[in-house]
Amino acid sequence: MPTRSTALRKQGRKGGIELSYVLHTEAERRGMLEAIGVASVEDLFADVPPEVRYPVLDLLAPLSEMEVLQELGRVSERNLDLDHHACFLGAGAYNHYIPSVVGHVTGRAEFYTAYTPYQPEISQGTLQSVFEYQSMICDLTGMEVANASHYDGATSVAEAVIMALNVVRGKRKKVVISPFVHPEYRETTRTYTQGMGVAVTGDEDTQIGVPSLLDLLDGDTACLVVQSPNFFGEIEDLESVAEAVHAVGALLIVATNPISLGLFRPPGEYEADIVVGEGQPLGNHLSFGGPYLGFFACRRKHIRKMAGRLVGETVDTEGRRAYVLTLSTREQHIRRERATSNICTNQALCALAASVYLAVMGRQGLSRVAELCYHKAHYAAQRIAELPGFSLESSKTFFNEFVVRCPRPVDEINLLLLDRGIIGGYDLGYAYPHVEGCMLVCVTELNTREQIDQLVEALREVPL
Repeated sequence: MPTRSTALRKQGRKGGIELSYVLHTEAERRGMLEAIGVASVEDLFADVPPEVRYPVLDLLAPLSEMEVLQELGRVSERNLDLDHHACFLGAGAYNHYIPSVVGHVTGRAEFYTAYTPYQPEISQGTLQSVFEYQSMICDLTGMEVANASHYDGATSVAEAVIMALNVVRGKRKKVVISPFVHPEYRETTRTYTQGMGVAVTGDEDTQIGVPSLLDLLDGDTACLVVQSPNFFGEIEDLESVAEAVHAVGALLIVATNPISLGLFRPPGEYEADIVVGEGQPLGNHLSFGGPYLGFFACRRKHIRKMAGRLVGETVDTEGRRAYVLTLSTREQHIRRERATSNICTNQALCALAASVYLAVMGRQGLSRVAELCYHKAHYAAQRIAELPGFSLESSKTFFNEFVVRCPRPVDEINLLLLDRGIIGGYDLGYAYPHVEGCMLVCVTELNTREQIDQLVEALREVPL
């Protein structure tokens, strides 16, 4: 049974302290059972099937540490890891090369042990790492300020929408969002805004393009949310979109792939108000889906409506450079009712990995990675389009992902690919009924020409 209290007991002449536990008495147990309306402890487990109820458990015989590790090793070999399989799956999480120095820095104890440093003022190293991260995100996106990161790309989009609602004020309760924004980002946005009287619209028709979305803008619109490269990998033409959005007094939110910014114009150059996205491609492993980080940047004039934390640079009393927590608008730092968000935090360790990655790669390195992704993806698209029964679904410019219409169901093709040591693309039919039977194929700098040719040859075997 649970313990009632923890008693402190003095031990020996030196006055050492030891923790001891006082068990519940029978009278106390009866009182608790009566309070919750059951007759016995056994009744608490009535919903657990008798055949698996303690102590009737069919457990394995005890194993030594060596035997446990050997068994875990055998089990892990059943995973389809990317060290032994070519991967053409993207859809929001991407397999990029990570320089070894990233792990060396993030693995240092002073960084690695802090999930989210709640009192970063005590550590200039932590503050500086966040400041450098913010600075590089601003350079990357073409924006003026960036926060210390969010949980992931989906929450960054949702927080951007809430920020836009706070910026425009008044009674604006309409959010227009493109259907080609990542489906999970759109779902998270609706989760965040439920109960706020906000109408999230624009993606009911999964085929509507950005030009048509502009027709939905009106005086009740708080923001327009678009993604480029979009979920299909296509580059959206957003040159004149900001003007149309600002004409109705709304904000333009752009979600983007940070690697693509090594090749394409940053959203800040075409007047985006908020730029967000998934920072996992920047030095963070796939890790079966997380933890990741969401980057978030905006115009300086909106800084006090931005969720999360922001580190600034100043000088101490002796004139030396110092870093301080400049803004902390989350509920853990200020009164809850004044917080811009009560469910946000920064992914400090993942943001540090992004900082190290960007510092090591530099402008030229990031551009080179983006170029390799672009050219390898276009080579793969060209080869696949030559296969009987396969065709490309779009003629738009794309970055490192493209849509292929397949002659057989995508899940069937992916099983065939797995038999050949290849992890295939994303089945778009899960989220977009109008492209049922289409596969979203992703290519990064880690995919060699040999792997791409092997993919093509495997697809050639797909029965028509």
